[in-house]
Amino acid sequence: MSNQVIRLINASKKDFKQMNARDLKDSILRSEGRVVMGQHLLFAGEGLVRGVTNTELMAAFGADMVMLNTLNLNDLSKNPGLMGLSVEEIKEKAGIPVGIYLGCPGKNEPPKSPYYDVEGMTATREHINLAKELGADFIVLGGNPGSGTSIQDIIETTRLAREVCGEDMLIFAGKWEDGVKEKVLGDPLAERDAKEIIKELIDAGADVIDLPAPGSRHGISVHMIQELVQFVHTYKPGTLTMAFLNSSVENADVETIRQIALKMKETGADIHAIGDGGFGGCSTPENLLQLSISLKGKSYSYFRMASRNR
Repeated sequence: MSNQVIRLINASKKDFKQMNARDLKDSILRSEGRVVMGQHLLFAGEGLVRGVTNTELMAAFGADMVMLNTLNLNDLSKNPGLMGLSVEEIKEKAGIPVGIYLGCPGKNEPPKSPYYDVEGMTATREHINLAKELGADFIVLGGNPGSGTSIQDIIETTRLAREVCGEDMLIFAGKWEDGVKEKVLGDPLAERDAKEIIKELIDAGADVIDLPAPGSRHGISVHMIQELVQFVHTYKPGTLTMAFLNSSVENADVETIRQIALKMKETGADIHAIGDGGFGGCSTPENLLQLSISLKGKSYSYFRMASRNR
């Protein structure tokens, strides 16, 4: 770990531009569980507020990172949420790291979605290479609700992504949603041992293990996720974890978000993500702000809101 790497919660736009994938990972680790990630659903329309993208909006309300969901890599012109911007341009405007969510292909994949191009966001070798070329700071491997993605699909795709990207990409992998056919990590009713799955994901090359947030997904407790976070941190020191607040609870009231944020903090996760199941392709801005304030206080939240062009 370089002594020159600044904590993500202290980093400005200028600092982000100087970070490579390993620096970004160290920067998150140094932030001691206070990094907030927003999720931007691209097919849902131009965004919540006319004239700016949801990525910019979330950065303005305290997000330290943003993940782009349903990015159509087969036809980059068919991503209304980008409002005609490239990934590099949206990064420049938001002033924070921006990554891409890729669905992991598998034999359980259902017919095409009526809402977005499933194939366009699939983690093929070509799409992983393209994500890297477009300037993504990280990629997140998983399966959107209803995709039928299995944990084995995610493990195999993680191995492929590491082969394609080498150390030049921060790779997130795990299962926090789409738990109908196969339970998510941390579900006590799951047939497979979550720790064995986590071992396989880390051995395949994952830098960050994705887990559901207690309080936002049914059956998921602080104790279960805390135990898995501790296992990740000890199995391969330096590996990170992300707790994901979604299941449409991202669009609940502010008090609910505050309570879940404290549960997420108790798990010991390094990154705390909030989903895109609100109106217009992201969580409501006040909920993102509450998540940020509950996790890192007002001073760091206000710094993020005000420092994006420094």
